[in-house]
Amino acid sequence: MENDTVLWVQPYANPQKDRKMRTGLLSIFGLIGLITFISVSEGHNTDFRLPIYTPADLDPDWVHESIQNSTEPHIVHNFEFINQDGKIIDEKTVAGKIYVVDFFFTSCPSICIDLTKNLQLVQEAFKEDDNILILSHSVDPTNDTVSRLKKYSEIYNINSKKWFLLRGSIEDITQMAQLGYFAIAAVDNHDQSELIHTENVILVDQNGKIRGIYNGTSSIDVGYLIADIKKLKN
Repeated sequence: MENDTVLWVQPYANPQKDRKMRTGLLSIFGLIGLITFISVSEGHNTDFRLPIYTPADLDPDWVHESIQNSTEPHIVHNFEFINQDGKIIDEKTVAGKIYVVDFFFTSCPSICIDLTKNLQLVQEAFKEDDNILILSHSVDPTNDTVSRLKKYSEIYNINSKKWFLLRGSIEDITQMAQLGYFAIAAVDNHDQSELIHTENVILVDQNGKIRGIYNGTSSIDVGYLIADIKKLKN
């Protein structure tokens, strides 16, 4: 990677008030939080229904002004990228399936490592379920070639049949991050020579609707993610 590459770190933005409350309790009560995490990850509290997010539900800073006031459930638009095996991954690949989305790059020395390790927990939890997928989008497609993505997948024991490391043009990746998943702030003047960097992990249901936003660097939040996936399956 070029030495003058700028790293643009997006802050974590979680619109789910219930998760903010739970996370606050974790920081206050410590041990109680650990017990709560174990309980939730085992599938308890199943009476909680996941929201279906509309653009109006989210922080306006993270939604393009053209749809900020929309109260219609947001559906992820069509896409086409290449994975670590050189295969096309598009909206047809994920049709009717639950999937998890994040943004990373292979030479990232910081949060991407935590993201990947925590998503390994998701892969392990649903290793026998072909209807649960993970889509990790490289924000450095210039350097993250197919062969480099393949090597990265081997280092982290990524199952390429369930977990796709994706590359495409930076324009398409940015558009998906901003308009598809609301994973980064919707700014029109973002310099695309800067790398998009965010710990946000997005949960998308079988119908292409956003059902959750999580801090992918937090094992506690990933525990909630796993529990929420189980709820969507039921």
